[in-house]
Amino acid sequence: MATEISTQRPVWQELNAVHIRVALDDIEPPVWRRLVVPLGTTLAELHYIIQAAMGWTNSHMHEFEIGGLSYGDIEVLSAERADDDARVYDANEVRLRDFSRQPGTLFKYVYDYGDNWRHTVTLEKVLAVKPAPKTATCIEGARCCPPEDVGGTSGYFEFLRVLLAPDPDEIEEQRHLKAWSGGKFDAERFDLAKTDKAVRGALRKQRQRSQS
Repeated sequence: MATEISTQRPVWQELNAVHIRVALDDIEPPVWRRLVVPLGTTLAELHYIIQAAMGWTNSHMHEFEIGGLSYGDIEVLSAERADDDARVYDANEVRLRDFSRQPGTLFKYVYDYGDNWRHTVTLEKVLAVKPAPKTATCIEGARCCPPEDVGGTSGYFEFLRVLLAPDPDEIEEQRHLKAWSGGKFDAERFDLAKTDKAVRGALRKQRQRSQS
């Protein structure tokens, strides 16, 4: 069944979804995804949706930074914080419907404190979708996210340089990086169908892991 999206709505149509743009900071050309996410989605659920959309593997800690406050897994994040760090709030207690409906509301999603991948999350517009969405979907995007544990933005740029244009004495390192990154890393690759499938199944996959 086709999904109909309406932004010009009669008064009786309920707003039930939000257009979200997720972009990786400090990478040019940008790595980004555009998602349609149910308005009742919690930040804890949004974490898994972003992981699936960007292509990360959920192998590291994360948090949301919103208005100077941090949201995430309280037990995990509190154990890592110093006394003068910002208090951590439970990401399960905040839903996308709690945010301002004004277009352009944005906040940060931080993944992997070592590599420090920072993402800008923009709530572009609130929608009335028929039928009401049960899962998030990915509708647009560009470029592949960096490999896990590549060393942040500086490590990623060096990785690409050696992969694409190695110095004569770096050929062996190039072979190593090709093997380490799966043998076929392409920074320009983006498969919308594959990404959308991963996004649609992100929460179901997490529930299955939690129950096993």
